[in-house]
This record gives sequence, C-alpha cells and structure tokens, in this order.
Amino acid sequence: MSCRLDFIRHGEPEGGRLYRGASIDDPLSDKGWRQMWQTVGEDNHWDCIVSSPLQRCHGFALALGEKHGLPVAIEKDFREVGFGSWEGRSPADIQQHCPGDYAAFYGDPVRNRPPGAEDLPDFGRRVARAFEATAQACPDQRVLVVAHAGVIRAALGHVMQAPPQAWYRVKVDNAGLSRFLLDEKGKQLVFHNLPRLPQETLAGC
Repeated sequence: MSCRLDFIRHGEPEGGRLYRGASIDDPLSDKGWRQMWQTVGEDNHWDCIVSSPLQRCHGFALALGEKHGLPVAIEKDFREVGFGSWEGRSPADIQQHCPGDYAAFYGDPVRNRPPGAEDLPDFGRRVARAFEATAQACPDQRVLVVAHAGVIRAALGHVMQAPPQAWYRVKVDNAGLSRFLLDEKGKQLVFHNLPRLPQETLAGC
C-alpha cells in the first residue's frame, strides 16, 4: 500500500503579504488564482482533494474539484497556525515597530511567540494528526492537500523529524508544491516548493 500526498500552498490572497492565521479569511487575489492554475496545469494528476477550511485554500480546491470531477474534503486541522496579535499585520510593520520581537521570533519561534499566538508544538501535533488521518483515509490514492505555509512547514517537520525551532528555515512560496510518499519504506519527501509539477513525474501522475 502507498499514498501520495501533494501539498500546495494557497496563492497570494487579497491584501498582500500579512500574518494570517485562522482568524483572517481573505480570498485569493486575481494573481493568486493565476498562480494556482499555473502550478497545477491543465491536466488532472490526483484522485481527491483535501483542503483547509479557509477560503484562500477552499475556494481553489472547489474550483479544481469541479473542473476534474474530484471529491473535495475539508480538514479543519490543516488550517493555518494562529499568529495572535500579529494577525493582519505585515512583516514590514512588525520589523519597523517591534524589531526585537521580530528577530526573537525568527531566532526561536517556539519560545518567542507573538502575544496570543498558537503554541507551535501544539500546532505541529494537529498537523501531524491530519497528515496521518489523510493518508489512512486515502490508501493507494494521489491526494492534493491545499493548505498554508505553516502547515507545509509542520508537515515537513513531521516527515523529516525536524523540531519546530527549525521550521521557519524552510521557504514556502505561494502556490509552491511539495510531495510526500508513504509506502513500505515509511514517509519520504520527494520534492519541495516547486512552481509546477516536474516533467519527469508527469508520466507517473
């Protein structure tokens, strides 16, 4: 038995680059929609879609599912990590007004959370639960998970056994695609943060 989980980060939301957790539910911008369609291409490479409940993910998941006749399921534990008092603020704003807090956060995001932010190890555990539940529910299937940068970082941490302190060293672009394979060898990272499916994999999709 094997399962392939392809994680795609949502495209650019309306409002540009902000700290957005579950409390801010902006839809995709026109640019964000273009980014997503460019990454997935015209052909279908999946058997089903699982999405975060937030509309910057769910809106595209529904559109892609309708295009290819694929079932779309919502997994609430794939929602983004909560950023507390930083929600709705831009990185540039935090850097300008709270430079010490900004530097401390990226130096150790576990011990230096924004006020009211979700605990990072707790977030990692909920993403790991959703990751394993999705794999168990979709044996021998090709699954597209439409989610967030934080979720993809936590999934990488789960598969690579990397501690939460290291997660923000990983770049996750809008509409970036990462692939995990689960088989008799265990969990493996196949590729990460690609702008589109590599040509050499399309024959096996």
